Amino acid sequence: MHRHDAPDRLRVDPDHPRELRLRPITRVVREYGVMPLANHRTRLVPDRVKRLMQDIDQIDVSIFEGIAATRSPALDKALPRLTDVADHSVLWLGVAGALGLSRDRRAKRAAVRGVVSIAATSLIANQLAKRTNRRARPSLASVPLVRLSRKLPSSASFPSGHAASAAAFATAVGLELPVLSLPLRALAGLVGLSRISTGAHYPSDVAAGWLLGTTVAQVGARLVPPAEPPSAVQRPDLLQLTERPTGDGVVLVVNPASHSGEGERVLDKVREELPDLEVVKLTEDSDIDRVMRESAARAAVLGVAGGDGTVRAAAQAARQEQVPLAVFPAGTFNHFAKDAWSYPLRDAITAVKRGTAAKVDLAYLNDRLFLNTASIGVYTDFVAIRERNEQRIGKPLAALYAGLRTLVRSRPITVRVDDRTVRVDLLFLGNSEYEPHGFAPSFRERLDDGLIDLRMLDASSLGATLTILVSLLTGQLGRHKRYHEIHAPSLQIEIVRGGPVRIARDGELGEEADVLDLRVDRRALTVYRHDGAF
Repeated sequence: MHRHDAPDRLRVDPDHPRELRLRPITRVVREYGVMPLANHRTRLVPDRVKRLMQDIDQIDVSIFEGIAATRSPALDKALPRLTDVADHSVLWLGVAGALGLSRDRRAKRAAVRGVVSIAATSLIANQLAKRTNRRARPSLASVPLVRLSRKLPSSASFPSGHAASAAAFATAVGLELPVLSLPLRALAGLVGLSRISTGAHYPSDVAAGWLLGTTVAQVGARLVPPAEPPSAVQRPDLLQLTERPTGDGVVLVVNPASHSGEGERVLDKVREELPDLEVVKLTEDSDIDRVMRESAARAAVLGVAGGDGTVRAAAQAARQEQVPLAVFPAGTFNHFAKDAWSYPLRDAITAVKRGTAAKVDLAYLNDRLFLNTASIGVYTDFVAIRERNEQRIGKPLAALYAGLRTLVRSRPITVRVDDRTVRVDLLFLGNSEYEPHGFAPSFRERLDDGLIDLRMLDASSLGATLTILVSLLTGQLGRHKRYHEIHAPSLQIEIVRGGPVRIARDGELGEEADVLDLRVDRRALTVYRHDGAF
């Protein structure tokens, strides 16, 4: 018998007692006075609570029956397909994949936040909530057979895992990309409705799942705040330089050994696209600074393919010779290339061909250049722990783990900044303002704001550590008296106690010092960047 030829009402739920299997659910409620959710509790709760539970169950059943009795092409055709697509979060993982392929850094962050929220929500819903509340699935007697899902669920009914995952993903992505909040929430709402219309859940299951998913996403936003929405003035002014479709005038200095041989692979691709460029290969014995100066002196454009340390040396040479810099990402993390819109590699190549560029700031710590970040003391340990783990568990969770490890093992120092003396465990310095705020700085909206980003955290006692963790959970770290964040074009930091301290620039260890002089050379370097057009 074909699916469409079957009787309109059919009892297929094996969990109900035998004498209830052939009766519509409304008759069960009328004769027995309770739904299965309340049935096993009738002897354990007071009569008033029992009657309230029965009333709620009856309302739940009434809504379920009303939706089941509604005849609609959308309910009969579209929603069963939607609920099948949402199985195992396939729908949301597909959306996350599309966001991950975007050029927009915020879209990529939204995808990661959404997937992490789904994982946490699914764990709570399926491994905790469903195991502690063994509510039976609704009777399918009143649901048209044409509307049933391909796979009938067998787990507990409360709460709805589909609704929980849908709400978690929609809320999490909407926090990073507000423009997608409404359409994703609408789609998530339809997924929840599909779970009722196909007979998989009662309305209260869906409502509880929605509440759970939303809560998990909001808690995640407290732990790792989303980046602030960019303003309309944050995009740098594009410069139009000479177009170089074959790479003529470009001298490319490449580190073949960077990122386990990624430099060689990048070189092959760049040579294919820009056949007229000149190539200079670094070796283990090369004096990088000298090679960069000599290359920049004869180049119309200085190109570089390597890690952030190699890129920093190239930036210094390009600044001295007043030539534009083309960054071809070939490092492990490529922080500067990503923030400068020269990532992935095809974007960097396209920028050189089209001649699109922008001005960026150069920051100096004790008159030595850094492009991304600088740090002292235990923040160097924090960065090392975070970067060892972020490829495996993602940067937000890796930052949280690294922060906890570092806080437990740290030895505080005392610093004086602008006549303010504070005790700190973690100290972060950024070239331009980083997003998001707090101690998981990930990216910069712009590289020409003329500011040093200073962040300091004091967790020198167990009580301080506990209050900081509470602040992280509640999203109030920025207001904590032991957290300090300063943005200024220049700063002087004096190590009052605990010095001298080791300095790291762009992840590479340098000298020890008691005084840190910081300044910004604003819009000092021209860097090729993609114009955002496909």
